[in-house]
Amino acid sequence: MPLDADKLLRFRIPKGRQSLTARDMAFYALSIGMGRDPLDAAQLAFVDPLRGPAPMPAIVLVLAHPGFWISHPDSGVDPAAVLHASQSFEIVGSLPTEGDIESATCVTELMDKGAGKPALIVSKTALTTSGTVFAYLERTIFVRGGGGFGGKSGSSTAPVPRREEPADFIVDLPTGREQALLYRLNGDFNPLHSDPDVAARAGFQAPILHGLCTMGIVAHALLRQLCAYQPQSLRSMSLRFSNPVTPGETIRTEIWKDGRFQARTLERDAIVVDQGRASIL
Repeated sequence: MPLDADKLLRFRIPKGRQSLTARDMAFYALSIGMGRDPLDAAQLAFVDPLRGPAPMPAIVLVLAHPGFWISHPDSGVDPAAVLHASQSFEIVGSLPTEGDIESATCVTELMDKGAGKPALIVSKTALTTSGTVFAYLERTIFVRGGGGFGGKSGSSTAPVPRREEPADFIVDLPTGREQALLYRLNGDFNPLHSDPDVAARAGFQAPILHGLCTMGIVAHALLRQLCAYQPQSLRSMSLRFSNPVTPGETIRTEIWKDGRFQARTLERDAIVVDQGRASIL
């Protein structure tokens, strides 16, 4: 059914708050599959609390997570109809390694694809510590059947052109069958990623991996290939989710030297991420 745009725009998205610890940083890195090779010293720097640990840049995607707020009855959105369409982050300050983090999120754009068709919800989040913004996130949510509420049909954001030539680098990273159950402990408890019955009602054969987990795995590939595991080098990243990943599949990230990328599953040869672009220092 059409989303209730007036209700959504009136809804106050809860602020997220978190006291960040070394354990949180290590757990996030583990939840996206870092540390699978315990002899890889470069990865251990991100998963061992006794080493700091190093902040994985994509951790900004889960810091002070407000939870699955769109499921609140006052949001005006059917939570069973939503999928994550696209995501970006931009790091504008030093990544904190401990201390109090706060997130503030607001809806910035609504797109109406017509009656019986999807709606798109764009939201922006600012992450702060000690009153200073250190990162911005932007997310687009796809709402099945949410169109027909009378909004504009398009976005002002231009897509990233697809590269036609072969990628300069390829990085293959496996996912575990338990990956979604582990990743959801970062704060996103949408049952689509854990409950087989909910997944079946949504048209999937099994619970699917969180889009942000897929993004974290792709960020790991970029960090490995373009940044030599130097976390301060990965400053921004944007992408579109084009297909879901089933836990247990291997994600192949195809990377070009100019920072563009896409990803596919080896098992199905399905593009799961496209229109990717990263900014590397």
